[in-house]
Amino acid sequence: MKKETFILIVVTMVVGAFGGVIFTNAKKDTVVGNPPVSSAPSIDYQLRINNLEAFLAKEPDNRNAWMQLGHNYFDSNQPMKAIEAYTKVLEMGGNDPDILTDQGIMYRRIGWFDKAINNFEKANELNPSHVQSLYNLGIVYRDDLGNQKKAKEAWTRYLVISPIGNEADQVRIMIDHMDNGH
Repeated sequence: MKKETFILIVVTMVVGAFGGVIFTNAKKDTVVGNPPVSSAPSIDYQLRINNLEAFLAKEPDNRNAWMQLGHNYFDSNQPMKAIEAYTKVLEMGGNDPDILTDQGIMYRRIGWFDKAINNFEKANELNPSHVQSLYNLGIVYRDDLGNQKKAKEAWTRYLVISPIGNEADQVRIMIDHMDNGH
């Protein structure tokens, strides 16, 4: 990992944590009634995005920063911007099954199912053991295109690769529901 990339990651995490502390302390004074039960820290995606964009303005060829930007757009539900950032990552570093899958999920979110399918299939071609692409391929076929046969094919391939675990159990349940007309 490049020194600059490591520094970027550390700075982004520190700024995000610092922003969360400031936000949390500011909110304590305005809370009326019972405080929220959640103990999860608040993530300020926009702050992270702003920091990454500023970094990329200086280092536009930093693949890792583009990837982190894409992930932050993904997590903050900004699919078009995530797609664009992931496109940059793929242009810079070739074919990455994880990035193709994340970009495919964003394509699905905006209704571009054919592009989502292409990404999931390409990810699985690059890494035939990439179960996440098969899982998502099945979701698009079943939920978005109503093609249970293709969904079952994708999930059956998933189970051949990864037959054990909670995710495999979930895939079996989804196949069973399709087979039983649920």
